[in-house]
Amino acid sequence: MDQPLPADLFRDPDCSDRAQPIRVGGKWTAMVLRCLEDGRPRRFSELRVPLHWITPKVLTETLRAMERDGFLTRTVHDENPPRVEYALTPLGRSLIDPLDTACAWARAHVPEITEARSAYGDGR
Repeated sequence: MDQPLPADLFRDPDCSDRAQPIRVGGKWTAMVLRCLEDGRPRRFSELRVPLHWITPKVLTETLRAMERDGFLTRTVHDENPPRVEYALTPLGRSLIDPLDTACAWARAHVPEITEARSAYGDGR
């Protein structure tokens, strides 16, 4: 007989619910990482250019979540009007190599993913 999953499956002290290492951000985090990977601080309006399909509200939420998680810094310059820039932290930069690996994996498996999605859609 199969063993049920234990209630404390995710209670590893090195993998607490506060760290949530599997949730490396939201849906748009990887794209924001790509926008900032060259090391140049970017303004919100600069990020909006390549991320034009993301609403300003969702981009703001993504940037706040990334700042909260320590992936980027938000610097407000004392100017009129205020200038705000975003830049990756060392922690955020450490996500670039895993992101490259995940992107390479996805490119290598696009046909299989497309086929699985098609089969799933046909079966519904």
